[in-house]
Amino acid sequence: MGLLRRTSTAASRTKMALAAVLAAGLALAVGLSGCATAGTDAAAAQGSTNELTGDFFTHDPALVAGEEGGPWFVYSTGNGQTADGNIQIRRSGDGREWTYAGEVWQEKPEWLKKAVPGVDNLWAPELYQHNGTWYLYYSASTFGKNNSVIALATNTTLDPEEPGYQWVDKGEVISSAGQHFNAIDAGIVEDDNGTPWMAFGSFWTGIQLVELKWPGGLRANTAEPVRIADRKSPPNAIEAPYILPRDGYYYLFVSRDFCCQGLESTYNIAVGRSEEVTGPYIDQDGVALLNGGGTPVLATADEKVGPGGQSVSGDTLAFHFYDAKLDGAFRLGLLELQWVDGWPVAGWD
Repeated sequence: MGLLRRTSTAASRTKMALAAVLAAGLALAVGLSGCATAGTDAAAAQGSTNELTGDFFTHDPALVAGEEGGPWFVYSTGNGQTADGNIQIRRSGDGREWTYAGEVWQEKPEWLKKAVPGVDNLWAPELYQHNGTWYLYYSASTFGKNNSVIALATNTTLDPEEPGYQWVDKGEVISSAGQHFNAIDAGIVEDDNGTPWMAFGSFWTGIQLVELKWPGGLRANTAEPVRIADRKSPPNAIEAPYILPRDGYYYLFVSRDFCCQGLESTYNIAVGRSEEVTGPYIDQDGVALLNGGGTPVLATADEKVGPGGQSVSGDTLAFHFYDAKLDGAFRLGLLELQWVDGWPVAGWD
């Protein structure tokens, strides 16, 4: 889910590349949004990224698929040139035709600017519903540094058109200033006892896990985070955790390698599973994700480059990728997850 964080000179090159990609996506969204024909088969949207239309220019999508004919929503990384870089919102009636629906706020919370000096756009949202409340976790950071914060806002609805719609700032969940990890890319899961947990992390010392507490949605305690995935060797290119409980297992999806370089991106999605939310997470070959394991789920194919920044809603896998047909601009991808022998499989059409 996150944008690339590195501590070498490559970080500067990545920042410039991402800025170009963001600008290209914004320009294409202005030019293409609303001029395509809407689809009629919602299931087709789950099976083919090629059939999405409208404004699908999202990065790090947090998907909530519509139920019983209800609307679909994608919240995604902001653009520093729009609404102070706040998290963006897109809406769909069928999962295929997407329209831009605004931003969470028009200005960032003032405390964020002090907590993360130089913060521009906000990154990598996560959406989770509990007891009628929507919890929006998002990241504030700067490139190449781990002076980062995961923050929280709450609302009663995801739809800006609904009465009572208002995102309420709940402040900091965790900071990584001075720590060995990087506090970005939140992924929320509840265990069998209803206890919420937050996975997070990008490069540095890999993927971490902390316990949360309802109804506040903030950390339950100050215990040291539990490390659940690590590629070991530098630059430890792993990030964007998303944990999905299913059939007695917790499935940990991660993005590996390098995002945010347009058609040069090497991002890909992998998975491991565990019977306990705290791990150990093991891939299909029996290799621990703490030792660099991970069963491939989706990677570059032909004109579709660098899929990652994933979330899952129902059996729909959401992610961004870079499209050669759009001169390398990022865009939303939606694919239906298939399950084979207890493992998720997603394939390009």
